[in-house]
Amino acid sequence: MPKAKDKKRHPFIRLLNYASLYKRRVALASLYSVLGKLFDIMPPVLIGMAVDIVVQRQDSLLGRLGISDLSLQLLILGFITLVVWTLESVFGYIQRIYWRNLAQSLQHDLRVDAYDHVQHLEMAYFEDQSTGGLMSVLNDDINQLERFLDIGASDVVQILTTGIVIGGIFFFLAPSVAWMAAIPIPIIIWGSFRFQELLGPRYSAVREQVSMINHHLSNSLSGIATIKSFTAEDYEAERLRIESDEYVERNRRAIRLSSAFTPMIRMVIVCGFIAITIAGGHLTLNGALDVGAYSVLIFMTQRLLWPLTKLGETFDQYQRAMASTNRILDLLSIQSMVNDGTVHLPLSQVRGAMRLDAVDFAYSDGRRIINGLTLDVPAGDTVAIVGATGAGKSTVIKLLLRYYDVTAGGVMLDGYDLRDLKQVDIRNAIGLVSQDVFLFHGTVRENIAYGRNGAAPDHLIKEAAVIAEAHEFIEELPQGYDTIVGERGQKLSGGQRQRLSIARAVLKDPPILILDEATSSVDNETEAAIQRSLERIVVGRTTIVIAHRLSTVRNADMIYVLGDGRLLESGCHDDLVLMDGLYASLWRVQTGERVLAGALH
Repeated sequence: MPKAKDKKRHPFIRLLNYASLYKRRVALASLYSVLGKLFDIMPPVLIGMAVDIVVQRQDSLLGRLGISDLSLQLLILGFITLVVWTLESVFGYIQRIYWRNLAQSLQHDLRVDAYDHVQHLEMAYFEDQSTGGLMSVLNDDINQLERFLDIGASDVVQILTTGIVIGGIFFFLAPSVAWMAAIPIPIIIWGSFRFQELLGPRYSAVREQVSMINHHLSNSLSGIATIKSFTAEDYEAERLRIESDEYVERNRRAIRLSSAFTPMIRMVIVCGFIAITIAGGHLTLNGALDVGAYSVLIFMTQRLLWPLTKLGETFDQYQRAMASTNRILDLLSIQSMVNDGTVHLPLSQVRGAMRLDAVDFAYSDGRRIINGLTLDVPAGDTVAIVGATGAGKSTVIKLLLRYYDVTAGGVMLDGYDLRDLKQVDIRNAIGLVSQDVFLFHGTVRENIAYGRNGAAPDHLIKEAAVIAEAHEFIEELPQGYDTIVGERGQKLSGGQRQRLSIARAVLKDPPILILDEATSSVDNETEAAIQRSLERIVVGRTTIVIAHRLSTVRNADMIYVLGDGRLLESGCHDDLVLMDGLYASLWRVQTGERVLAGALH
């Protein structure tokens, strides 16, 4: 896992640190790229040997090795050519296989590691991030890196191999002119680094704009019903056009610079090519260099310098990949502020007693929500938490699930501080039925089975649906339990989604059940059905109910009334009504007593 201090390092070094497990595979892929390039370089040498045979005849290289028959020399040259081309093809194939498989494996690991890491970050992180931005990193940036590893990495290895091998051949054949071919190389390398400095920020800006576009698209598609209801299609299309125009402009600025690289490199290359052609020609005319060797020099100069024109394209891929690498590894380096505990509490040993002990809580922006709150939830009891909007009820739920850590005090489960327990044990012990029901795009069966990580026999799924009073309407759906519910369950009504959520919790069968406004957005008939199912599932387990509708909590063993994050009242329903405090006031409003009294007067 990358660490925060790694952010200051070059992205390529950071990537190498991450991919340390792939060192052997990288070494093998690089070796095959080197071998493939070695045999790819050989044809100019073979051409030089052919010229040597035709011009020098018995004094050719093969002739000096004792093969005087010219026909035999040509046959041997033909065989060598066959072997060279065969090996070049074989190693070219192998290196492509190795690099592409390496790219796919690294892409897979990066995506899985990044996604797994993100899932384990605290909830506060997601409140500050856009879904589209995270999608951009997990998908677009990782794909960008994969594209470079797929092709660009091998190109870099082969360009280095070309420079080293051909440079050695030059200094062997004609050391007096070899330096002329080498002159452009440092200029090209300097130019590459200079372009890297200029291009890096431009491609980082491009990747940031990709995040903005993904954020806009994610928001728009999630809120398509709202867009249609306000006839805001044209407005949203214009907003996307503006973001896309900015993306095009940022890309244009990067492209203008990157496109200038190759023509500039070509002009440097042609100077070296002209120099070696003229100087080597003079040596050959003066008899200081064989015609065959001169042919090799000419072709090798082209082989040495011309591939450097690909540096522009390779460098472009590299810069895009490094910009993406920074964003990926920056995401992996984010440390969760909610650290996992070390104590394992098996589900079979959970009794279900929970307690908030003198809890204070404030969000990272300084908003203080909970103030010195103490609540007791005995094992097996049904406890309700009520209060006006903003009283801190939903925040209490987040603390019980340890989505956040308290600022002061402690939250206990069976006597253990939640900060000491493993988070997976805490959440395995708690089933949450929220007012904001989230159903995954899939079948009814899959959404209910999610209560057991997707693995549950059909008879248990149907039993859970029956208890949640969902079985009847499921059977009436077009494909029954195999009906696709749509994105976020949009093909179902609010009440149907809520009952599937309850069925999911029933199937999980947790010792603690939290009902967060489970009936707040359904009609009276659906509320009655949900209440009947809830009466069955709360038996034998600790139940914490958050509710606006006080009619749903009047039978609770204990009712806590919150206001401004503080405990204002507590007791059973009858006692709270007799106290004539906030609860009694809310009860009269909801039952219509105050309205009725006003009408009588």
